[in-house]
Amino acid sequence: MTTTSTPRWRRLLLVALLAGCGQAASLQALEPAADTACALDGMVLRDYPGAKAQVRYGDGKTDYFCDVVELLRTLLAPEQARGAAVPFVQDMGQADWRRPQGHWIAARTALYVVGSRAVGSMGPTVVPFAQRADAEAFASREGGQVLAFADLTPALLGRPAHGH
Repeated sequence: MTTTSTPRWRRLLLVALLAGCGQAASLQALEPAADTACALDGMVLRDYPGAKAQVRYGDGKTDYFCDVVELLRTLLAPEQARGAAVPFVQDMGQADWRRPQGHWIAARTALYVVGSRAVGSMGPTVVPFAQRADAEAFASREGGQVLAFADLTPALLGRPAHGH
């Protein structure tokens, strides 16, 4: 008889996520202030082009990221799991690349263009979209492939920049 066992970190992640489900569902994205800095490197978000990202926590804390790649690397690292976390990215089918504001969408339901010519604050970046048609149009102009969140892997995101 063979049994399969779920790794301990996956069980802990599931428990943490389920514990905060009700609270997490009510969290909404917040627009960063003019001086809001990236949680990882202290860079001021508004100083750089490209989509931004944020994670809202059940405890009221919000971490902002000056580049979507930073958020995705954090989300795909299981040791970074924290209860009641709701990640958001900006829909670049709606937001202005040079000075993105608003147009926040759930990171886990977004579509991402990976491998394009787009450059964000940390160099080559991943570009999020709410609509498949917008993502495909961007990929045909700028290169890259359209992927769902579930299809993203650390290898697709490349090496961390600036020691992240």
